[in-house]
Amino acid sequence: MSLQAKLMDVMKDAMRSKDTVALEALRAIKSELLLAQTSTGSKEEISEADEIKILQRLVKMRKDSAEIFTTQNRPDLAEPELAQIAVIEQFLPAQLSEAEVEAIVAKIIAETGASGIASMGKVMGLASAEIGGQAEGKTISAIVKKLLV
Repeated sequence: MSLQAKLMDVMKDAMRSKDTVALEALRAIKSELLLAQTSTGSKEEISEADEIKILQRLVKMRKDSAEIFTTQNRPDLAEPELAQIAVIEQFLPAQLSEAEVEAIVAKIIAETGASGIASMGKVMGLASAEIGGQAEGKTISAIVKKLLV
């Protein structure tokens, strides 16, 4: 089942249960997917990798907003953002733990023979391609830095 079909099913359930927070997050996903699909000018569906990138971007936006609201002592605004993150994350692939990401990065470093911070870009590119949406870029970057230094 495609992401858009799953999205519509979950959206219908949210409408029936009058879950406004979930509905807002689902509508945001639908909107971003439609914008991405129409921006290319084609009627074809966007790739799964692009869908994952869109979902990750939406989660990151909400995490940043929740962090700002929390630092400004506005838990009333942070809570809906955190609830929306949970709704969006159900459409993302299962996230890898830091230990799993570290093992993958260590394997890539061993295969490429990379050493020093100068080869971080090469390792990041390979790691991001292999992990593909199963970990945040910030996490991957921190682990690559730690292993290359």
